[in-house]
Amino acid sequence: MHCCPRRMATPVPVLRLPRGPDPNSRGFDPSSPRFVALCRTSLTSSSCASSSLRADSDELRLEQSARAQLRERFLRCVLATCKKKVHFHLHDNVRVEATFGASDIDVLNFQVSDLHTPIGVQKEALVRCQDVISYTFDL
Repeated sequence: MHCCPRRMATPVPVLRLPRGPDPNSRGFDPSSPRFVALCRTSLTSSSCASSSLRADSDELRLEQSARAQLRERFLRCVLATCKKKVHFHLHDNVRVEATFGASDIDVLNFQVSDLHTPIGVQKEALVRCQDVISYTFDL
């Protein structure tokens, strides 16, 4: 019996977002060291515990709402730039271009495809933000 070779399915890229520190991944614990270091609010979260400080609680709620809107705008920007041509200006006046893929949650790395460098083309790569002076997108 003769067996026909099966065609392999084309791999599909998967964008996985990092999980939050809580077990259900529903957000970040405001008392965690990471949250305190990266997402400081102008008010302490303990001020919401007291019902006598209603004004502080309302102000914190407004600040959290504004932060949520900013996060949503950032994620929409990242989504809009996906699969667009990006030009990076790096240190030592090095300029490279690639196709933008994604950014990690802290915007410390960019995932790119078809990275054109002075020494050749890299099919997939991570570009460290600390190496980037500026970058622009073709819209």
